[in-house]
Amino acid sequence: MSLFQNTVKRIQEAAQLMDLDKDVERILSVPERIVEVNFPVKMDSGELRVFQGFRVQHNSARGPFKGGIRYHTQVDMDEVKALSTWMTLKCAVVNIPLGGGKGGVMVDPKELSPKELEALTRAYTRAIAPLIGPEIDVPAPDVYTNAQIMGWMVDEYSKVRGMRVPGVVTGKALDNGGSQGRDEATSQGGVYVLREMLKDYGLNKPGLTVVVQGFGNAGSHVARMLAEDGFEIIGVSDSKGGLYCKKGLHPTEALICKTHTGSVGECFTAGDTCERITNEQLLELECDILVLSALENQITEKNAAKVKAKIILELANGPVSLEADGILKKNGVLVIPDILANAGGVTVSYFELLQNLAHETWTAEEVAKKLEPVMVAAWKDVDSTAKQYKSTLREAAYITAMKRLSDAIKLRQGL
Repeated sequence: MSLFQNTVKRIQEAAQLMDLDKDVERILSVPERIVEVNFPVKMDSGELRVFQGFRVQHNSARGPFKGGIRYHTQVDMDEVKALSTWMTLKCAVVNIPLGGGKGGVMVDPKELSPKELEALTRAYTRAIAPLIGPEIDVPAPDVYTNAQIMGWMVDEYSKVRGMRVPGVVTGKALDNGGSQGRDEATSQGGVYVLREMLKDYGLNKPGLTVVVQGFGNAGSHVARMLAEDGFEIIGVSDSKGGLYCKKGLHPTEALICKTHTGSVGECFTAGDTCERITNEQLLELECDILVLSALENQITEKNAAKVKAKIILELANGPVSLEADGILKKNGVLVIPDILANAGGVTVSYFELLQNLAHETWTAEEVAKKLEPVMVAAWKDVDSTAKQYKSTLREAAYITAMKRLSDAIKLRQGL
C-alpha cells in the first residue's frame, strides 16, 4: 500500500468510527488542487533549461494552504500528496487556521551554482506567484531548501506584488522576518505532548529510558530536551548506524562527536559501556520511550512485534505503517501520532506568519510560552476523543482533526 493510500485508509477508518459525513470524507480523501509549472532558467554556461515544478494544495477549508517546498530529482507525487494531507490534519489537530500543502522542483540542487540556484528559485516563485501568498498558500523549507531559498522567494514574490510581503513563506532567517524557536519547535512540541501524556496516565517517574531514531535536527533537540528533564537517553542512531549505551549517554556530547566523525555510531571508545548497533537493532531495544524522528515506514508488520518500547513518540511523518499500528495496539504499545506529536513545527511557522502580518518580533521565551498551551490543549482534545470513542491515539487525532474540518467544509460548501 502506498503512503497516500495508507493515509486515505486511516481517514476512512477514523471516518467510520466517528460516522463522518460521506461527502466530507470524499473531499478529504483527495487534494483540492495539484499545480504543475514549467519554467525556463538561464544557466551559467548560457544554456537555457526548462525545469518542472509543482504544488499540491490539499484543503483550504480552515485557512491558507501550508507546507514545505523541496528540491529533488525524484519527486514522489504519492508521498507529496500524503504529506499535504497530513499537514491539513496536523493544523486541524492543533486548531490553527491553516490547511495543508506541499511541493517543489525536480532538480538536484547540488549540481547548481549559487547563481543558478537563485535563478531557479526566482523563476519558480514567479511561476507559482498567482497561487501563493499569506492569504492563499504559505510555503516553507523542506528537503534541500533552506532559509536562504525562502529569502529569495520573499524577494521575488515581493517584486511581483510591488510591495514587501515577508509572510509569503515561513522558515526565513531571523533578520529576514523569521521566528525565534523554529529550529527546535518540532521537538519542543513533542516534548510538551509527551510530558502531558505521562502526567495524565500516571507514568511520570524519574529515569525513564529513551531511544531516539534519527539523530538529526529534531532527534538531537528532543534528546537534549528530554535529558534536561531527567530522562535517560540510552540509544541514538542516524542513517549510518546507531549507538547503544546501557548506562546512558550525553546528547550534546554525542552530537559534537557526530559532527566530527560523521555518525553517532562512531562515538565511543574502548572501555565505554556503549556499543555500535544497526538502526534495526535500535528499534528493538528495551526502553520506556522510542522517539521516531527519521523516515516513514520504519516500523512495519515485519518488525512491529519486536518493539519493546512502552511508548512511541512520532516526530517523523508516517514512521509507523498501517499494518504495524494493529500489532502495536495488540501488544499494548502507546503511539503518540505524528499529526499531534510533530505539530509544533507548523504551529511555530504559524507564529512566524502572525509576526510578519502584525510587523512584530517575538522573543524565544514568548514563542515557547505560546507554543506550550497549544500543544497541551491538542493533547487534551485527542486524549478526550480517544476515551470517548475507545480508540487509539492516532484514530483520536484523526477524529479530532476531521470534526473541525467537517465543520469548516459544511459551513463553506453548504453540505
